[in-house]
Order: sequence, then structure tokens, then C-alpha cells
Amino acid sequence: MRHWKIFLPLVLLLCACGTRETPAPAEGTAWGDIRWEERLGLSYAQHFAVDFSPEGYAKIVIDQETYLLTPEDCQIPAELPEDVTVLRQPLENIYLQATSAMDCFRRLDAIGAVTLSGTQAESWYIPEARQAMEEGRMVYAGKYSAPDYELIHARGCGLALTSTMIYHNPEVKEQLERLGIPVLVERSSYESHPLGRMEWIKLYGVLLGRQQQAEDYFEAQLRLLEPILEQESTGKTVAFFSITSNGSVTVRKSGDYIAKAIALAGGVYALQGLAEEENALSTINIQMETFYHLARDADVLIYNSAIEADLETLAQLVDKSGPLADFKAVQSGDVWCTGKSMFQESQSVGEMMVDIHTILTEGSETSLTYLRRLT
Repeated sequence: MRHWKIFLPLVLLLCACGTRETPAPAEGTAWGDIRWEERLGLSYAQHFAVDFSPEGYAKIVIDQETYLLTPEDCQIPAELPEDVTVLRQPLENIYLQATSAMDCFRRLDAIGAVTLSGTQAESWYIPEARQAMEEGRMVYAGKYSAPDYELIHARGCGLALTSTMIYHNPEVKEQLERLGIPVLVERSSYESHPLGRMEWIKLYGVLLGRQQQAEDYFEAQLRLLEPILEQESTGKTVAFFSITSNGSVTVRKSGDYIAKAIALAGGVYALQGLAEEENALSTINIQMETFYHLARDADVLIYNSAIEADLETLAQLVDKSGPLADFKAVQSGDVWCTGKSMFQESQSVGEMMVDIHTILTEGSETSLTYLRRLT
């Protein structure tokens, strides 16, 4: 039991301060003197912005949080506001708790920058991440609420990259910062537009010194989607859902990125008109009676196995809830299932939209990447 690590001894804190060197501020350079002359071009993302200075600094704003990305050969400016978190390049030995960010590292060929994982090997559905853990290149360093501070410090962690779940345990963020480890809270899940989520790869390109690679990747995804986005809606209705262990139905809110991805792919999200609470959650649980009323006549059903157990057959789906046998899509055999990796592969949204368009237009099933038909 390592509960004592939440209250790390002062000795370790003092050692941390003594082993992490902070460059002296450059003479005459102050935060207020930095000129931000260029802004990172964004088309869809709304929850982050990046400004660049001629000296090579980057100011990153993620909602209300501000970060200063400092190149390896630049000094940290003087008179830095207390609410600005300094990130020092190169960012190495990253402790990654925000699982959705791993796909950005993978697409940028930068998984090697992550050596500390907040997820156990068996819970990774990104093969490269699981392999890195199995080979010891990445090690488990505790979940977001109970990090292994001793291990994280000993590995020379340069950044803790977390999800907003860390706000439920603010003492964890404070403890990491006391150890001299900057904490960046990832908020791509707050983007309501599917392409906004994908555009976060540009932020990781900036952080990792691979900006051009990130921009090239995003532009390639836009080119992939361009033929689909130019087509008119098919008019077919689509319900995206999963069944919980107690028989209720988990669906996406009508303003969620999945609902918008369905619309962009040529469908009509079937679950409109739900009474949705104003909160940060992208899903809502409803009773089967309500789902039956809204989705019985949907042309297409997509079952989300990333949340619940994976399914192979229609019979397994009906076994989870008998009323589904009456649904139009079940009777016509137009029921599809996602893979378990869907939400860890955050950059898969474009390919998922291509899949949805394919099934709506009765294209070739052999071209599908993330969906498979339940038979």
C-alpha cells in the first residue's frame, strides 16, 4: 500500500528542488516584453490557441490556463505571472493520463516521448502503446487520482498530461507541481465539432516540435473527408447507443461531436429532442422506453462497444434488451458495432465519418475501418 505517497515527505520535495535546474532569466527579457507576432491557424478547434514570438517562445492558452513553451536554447523570461506554467522543450518522459492524447503521439511518431502511463497495459487499445509497456519502454505510474510520485520524479518527468478528471483531485496537481513537474490539462473532449477534436493534433505538433508534420496530417484528413462533406444528406436516421448493465441506454447528446459527425457523414441523428442537462458530459442515460420511442424507426443503429462489452451478433444485442427486436434497423439487418479502440483513437473521427458515410450509401463493407455489421 502506497497511500503515504499522496503526502510525499518534505525531504523528497527538497531533493526535487535541488535536482531540477531552472535557467536564469535572459537579461532584459520579461514576459511583458515578448512580442507575439504569429498565431497558429485553426479552422475548427475552439478550446486552445497558440501564439508564437520571433525568439521561438509559444504562448499556449487552453480555456483559462496559460502555458509558456520555452525552446531548449532560450531562457525563461523574467517577471513571469504566477498563473503561467512553463513547459521546457524537449518534452521528455511524459506522464500521460489523458488516454485520448496517445493517438496524437502515435500519428506524430512520438510515442517514445511518453514513458509513464496512467493506464495499465491491458487497458490500452492502441497497439503501439501496449507494446511499449510490454517491452518496458513505458511503465505504469498510477492512475490520475493516485500517481506514483516517487517513480514519476525518479524518471525525470518533464510533463504530466492529464484529463479534466484531475480537477476531482486537486491535491494531485498541486503535488506534481511541488515536485517541479508542469501539469497540462487536456480538453479536446470539450470540442463539439468532430474536426475540432482532430485539430488538437496541431497543439501536440507544437509541443513536440513537429508542427509541420501535424499540420500535414490534419490537411490530409480534410482532403479525405472533402468528397463526403460536399454531398447532400442521405436523409437516413442513425441512432448511436449502448446498453448498460442495468438496462438503461447511454446515448450521445444532440450537440455532441458524434451526433455532428453523423450529420457531416450524410445522416440524421435520430435522438433529437431529449431533455439534456447543461453539463460537461457528452452522454446521457435514458430508459429503454424513451429510446424505443425515439429510435424504433431509425434506419441505422450503431452500437458503441467502446463503453460496454463487445458484441458479435444481433442475437447478443437483443439478449441485452428484448424490445430491440422490434426496431426497424434490427429487422432489416442494418445494425453496426464500433471497436473497443474508438475513443482512445481520437484521431479516428475522420475515418469513422468515412465509415458512417459508407454504410449510409451502401458502399463496400470491406473498406470499413471502425465499424462492422452485426449479423
